[in-house]
Amino acid sequence: MTHPIRTGSVTLVGGGPGDADLLTVAAVRALAAADVVLYDRLAPHETLAELAPGAELIDVGKRPGHHPIPQDEIERLLVAHASQGAAVVRLKGGDPFVFGRGGEEVEACRRAGVPVSVIPGVTSAVAVPAAAGIPVTHRRASRMFTVVSGHAPLSPAELEHLAGLGGTIVILMGITNLPSITAGLARFGMAPDMPVAVIEQGYSARQRTTFGELRTILTESVQAGVGSPAVVVIGEVVGLARGGNVDATAALADAAAVAGG
Repeated sequence: MTHPIRTGSVTLVGGGPGDADLLTVAAVRALAAADVVLYDRLAPHETLAELAPGAELIDVGKRPGHHPIPQDEIERLLVAHASQGAAVVRLKGGDPFVFGRGGEEVEACRRAGVPVSVIPGVTSAVAVPAAAGIPVTHRRASRMFTVVSGHAPLSPAELEHLAGLGGTIVILMGITNLPSITAGLARFGMAPDMPVAVIEQGYSARQRTTFGELRTILTESVQAGVGSPAVVVIGEVVGLARGGNVDATAALADAAAVAGG
């Protein structure tokens, strides 16, 4: 008797900013049904043994300047496990399609004929500022926000565009290039007293916010010993939370009341 070959699949799951409580219901269900989970360091992995009790757990996390498992090898593992019939979850920090190379992983699965789906996650570009009491938009302060990857230096054209765009700028993976970014924004006309916040370790017990202005944030960051992972927020909305994390709830409540009219 010939047994049917089980068809595997890959599900890209957005893990949010790191707190397992911020996983979506769909994400929790996918993890519970997984045979294999490939996870990043910024995804909520400390409780993975409980969330995916029947799965093989594989750490494929990258760190700044240290990529022990190259991206093409991650893609090969996804396809290989799924081709053997496994229900594979690729657990990523934030949202899979926001600077997460999720698009490349979907393409790799499709090329190999592996069924693939995506479960969105809470992006740290919005969630981490919120945890520090900073709404990325506010009727009195900002009608738009721009999310920027800071892992590589920005070009003069990009800096000029950002400096003149207005609204809120949120920079992910930008600590290393923060000196060139702030200098470039100032060079292209951004006000030197523009409020800036650097939020480290969002949604963890080690969360910390360093406040400053465009002209002072580098000094403030050095003095505070700021390190990655961190989210940088530049814009007038930062002024809503200058009291620090202790004022986060009150600041967000005030913003919601104003937005509600």
